[in-house]
Amino acid sequence: MNLKLPSGHNAFADAFRDKILPLRARADVRNDWLKQRLEEILPEIMKREGFDMWIVIAREYNEDPVIMSMLPQPAMSARRRTILVFHVREGDSLERLTLDRYGLGEYYKAAWDPDQQEQYDCLGRIVRERDPNVIGVNVACDSAFGDGLTHSEYERLSEALGETYMSRTRIAARLAVGWLERRSEAELTVYPGIAEVGHAIIAEAFSSRVIQPGITTTDDVEWWMRQKILDLGLRAWFQPMVDIQAAGQGFQLPGASHAAAKRNLILPGDLLHCDVGFHYLSLATDQQQNAYVLRPGEMDAPDGLRVALAEGNRLQDILADAMVVGRTGNEILRTALERARGEGLSPSIYTHPLGYHGHGAGPTIGLWDRQEGVPGRGDYELFDDTVYAIELNVATEISEWDGQQVVMALEEDAAFSNGRLQWLPGRQTALHLIG
Repeated sequence: MNLKLPSGHNAFADAFRDKILPLRARADVRNDWLKQRLEEILPEIMKREGFDMWIVIAREYNEDPVIMSMLPQPAMSARRRTILVFHVREGDSLERLTLDRYGLGEYYKAAWDPDQQEQYDCLGRIVRERDPNVIGVNVACDSAFGDGLTHSEYERLSEALGETYMSRTRIAARLAVGWLERRSEAELTVYPGIAEVGHAIIAEAFSSRVIQPGITTTDDVEWWMRQKILDLGLRAWFQPMVDIQAAGQGFQLPGASHAAAKRNLILPGDLLHCDVGFHYLSLATDQQQNAYVLRPGEMDAPDGLRVALAEGNRLQDILADAMVVGRTGNEILRTALERARGEGLSPSIYTHPLGYHGHGAGPTIGLWDRQEGVPGRGDYELFDDTVYAIELNVATEISEWDGQQVVMALEEDAAFSNGRLQWLPGRQTALHLIG
């Protein structure tokens, strides 16, 4: 679906307050999702990746990136040390055990009595009794999501399992990524409504309700977005960003050491760009859209800027076509860039997965400074029922600014399901107009 967002768009953020759940209701929803995921998704991923046991170990305030996605609400940390054991039994049923002092209710069977045995001694006994052939442990180089086992816990694990069972351990990076990236049917049903809230925040930020040209700065808009996210009961996962391109003020790469001082006072004739994302129901959004500040007498943006946006939309379509189940992130990147360049575009693609984390688990499809591919993270393949921030830009010279190059940067959330990309809930195909 293409989503036009003209000036005067009235679905501003406060209109969504009534559908954003209070904390207790959110906990119920998340726990329902967790139960389904543990029962249906995790056994499938373990079988796909060839593991019959997975051990996840974390200590309070030093949590494994995976474990918080596995703990039921209202858990906020690992509580001292929490050890989760997943074991695929005969018949492919999944046994879920917890070794912690406080228990995790119906989601895990308590398997440790602290009055009878030390925690790691208990873990060693459980492993020996089940005699697994392939044991997953979270130690990896390429993936932060599969590298959550700390050095000291690894040493304790090695001692508890002994030489025989430590020889059966394997890096569980693909297992961790597979668990984190896969979205359930229920999550995919809700995700478009979450992304819609993000669109509403941007629409209001890029309106005369927030921006007074000649007074408002980009910093003002950034903090307005951050405050609006908080006021809605949501949590930003990075500081929102707003930048200006204008005649005589071009695009600058992030963190460029040679960057000149840029005007941040918003004026008529400016092209504004934002980047904003938040978490709700443990799922992240990440969106970038663009606005034009009308000059006196103008009714629309210059033709050159509207063409640039259309080229950005074309690059989105090209990338969507290149996303095929089984292709790696690097293969998708190469295919899309070659086609876009063949059509005369000047593209840059830096798309990433979304989910429990903003820069989520799954295949990296380019980085803004790695357009030749990303070893490791880019070598992971695309799977169905996953979600992405389709992040990219095109560079275009526009005659209205005397041939100055404009970078039209876009980012929209999309689900990849049933073999095709679907926008959540749409994408920007018309510039926001402020005036």
